[in-house]
Parts: sequence; C-alpha cells; structure tokens
Amino acid sequence: MREPVVAGQFYPSNPKRLREDLDSYCKFSGTLTDAKAIVAPHAGYMYSGPVAGAVYGAVRIPKRAILLGPNHTGRGAPLALYPTGEWRTPLGLVPIDDEINQSLIRECGELSEDRSAHLHEHSLEVQIPFLQLRVPDLRISAICVGTGAYASLELLGHAVARTILSSKDPVLIVSSSDMTHYEPANVAASQDKFAIDRMLAVDPEGLYREVRDKGISMCGFAPTVAALTACRDLGATSSRLMRYATSGDVSGDFASVVGYAALLIA
Repeated sequence: MREPVVAGQFYPSNPKRLREDLDSYCKFSGTLTDAKAIVAPHAGYMYSGPVAGAVYGAVRIPKRAILLGPNHTGRGAPLALYPTGEWRTPLGLVPIDDEINQSLIRECGELSEDRSAHLHEHSLEVQIPFLQLRVPDLRISAICVGTGAYASLELLGHAVARTILSSKDPVLIVSSSDMTHYEPANVAASQDKFAIDRMLAVDPEGLYREVRDKGISMCGFAPTVAALTACRDLGATSSRLMRYATSGDVSGDFASVVGYAALLIA
C-alpha cells in the first residue's frame, strides 16, 4: 500500500472537501476530447489546481493510465516503476495495473520495479484524485523518472507506446510537471513559452534541447520528453495549451513565481 504523503498539505485530506475542490477546478464543457496524453502541474492545489483542472475537465479519461513524473527526492532507480499493490488517496484506493506494468518491464530494459523512488514523491500522487473524480474504477502504472539522459527517455517513450498499442483497452498518458521555478513572472512566461511551443509541436527532442540550452527549470521535462516520444509513436498530430498561470496569480508575488501549464495531446 502506497499511503498519501501530501494529503492535508498539497490538497485536502477530507474526502468531501477534496471532491468539492476538484469539482470547482474541473469545469466540464460537456464535450470531452480523446487524448493520447496530458501534461498537468503538481503544485499545491490552491496554486495549480485550476490549471490542472482545465485539462482534466476537457479530456475523456479511460480506466487505465500510465503516470510519468519527476523524481524530486533523488531516491531509487533512474526509471522506477511502482510494483504491484495499491495507492491510497482520500477518495479511496487505486490498484496498480499489473498487466500494463509487466508489459512496460518487457518493453523497457532500463525500467526497474522500485517502491523507494515513490514513497515520498508528490508529483504523481497529486494527479490521482483528479483521475479518480472522473473514473472511480481507475487502474494506474506509475513511473518516477530520475534521469535526464535523452537516450533513456526516448527508450522509455517507445516502450510506453508499444505497451499502449498492445493493450486491448485505451490508456491515457499523464505527464506531471511544473514549469519555470522562482523567476520573475515575465521571465518565467518568456522561458516557459519556449518549452510550451515544443510541447505544442509534439517535439520531444526540441523540448529537451530548449530546456537544456536555455536553462529552463521545468522539473518534469524528462517525463514529458518520454511522453511526447510515446505520443509521436502513437500518431499524435496536435497539442493544445489548455491553461497557463503562475503562483503569482494566487499569491500576488510576481517577483518570484512558479509557472504551471496544462496541455492536451491528441
């Protein structure tokens, strides 16, 4: 059992309050879009919840999802897949998708089953309540990405695509990332545009290059490179920016912000 580590901090631990907050963030338009992947932020909900909700409220979510997120703690394997078991959130239990897990292991030789990378990592945990709100019988595979080596990210992306192609059911890729960290709002917006433009173009190599060359402090660029690689293999032709904001929009402090972007990749 993977217990929640940021419930009561990043999001409410009370189920009723959590569901109310999620409902307020996810403004359903009535017309949902099929997507191969989404990119969503992972900060405290008071800051990034409305941004994440803009994409979660727009996409048709299947019962299976592969979650890719950065490793903020530095613990565990470079590409760490959470093994069999369940994740608990205030909204209930989410089982690990053992079938998808085994396929990912077969397809990616660098992927290791490793709980330690996930135990104190928040980037994937904060995505799960959004998914549960829409799909109560959700199953997940959770990958914590702790390497910035392009070859490894590309390998992972190809493996994710092959796994999805072999699945009898639809599978959504969820890449978890915040954008620029602790820069003035105008600098963050300028930096983030370079990265967002590459995501809109479904260009994994371009995103990798822009982040590295321009020093963009996008914490989840590595899982997003893998997700974009998978999307290219799956035939993705378009991406849409659903919302962009910064922490300054909430705090009123625009001198040092964190950027948040939500994208839908079809």
